[in-house]
Amino acid sequence: MEEAIIKTGGHQYRIKQGDIIKVQKLPGKVGDKVHFDEVLMVKDGENIKFGTPLVKDASVEGIITEQGRDKKIIVFFYRNKTRNRKKNGHRQPYTKVKISKILERGEQ
Repeated sequence: MEEAIIKTGGHQYRIKQGDIIKVQKLPGKVGDKVHFDEVLMVKDGENIKFGTPLVKDASVEGIITEQGRDKKIIVFFYRNKTRNRKKNGHRQPYTKVKISKILERGEQ
């Protein structure tokens, strides 16, 4: 089975075909196709290709399954012995992507 390591949104993800990954927000609607061109490693059975830093002619194709926002986290800033306090909430937007194909060389 093919595996790959891709980079998107400043993070690296180890993926296989059929995986559903949660990445930082990508433009597009549910059902749109997305291409990840920053492939760092591709493994096909015993053959492993590492990029320097990227693998040439390799890409990963996926379909957007969900656009949403994570749970709220509280950001509380406090300075001791003063009346300096700030309280903020933050919800990070995300995109869920189902990996459909891992493409190598001239397969695109």
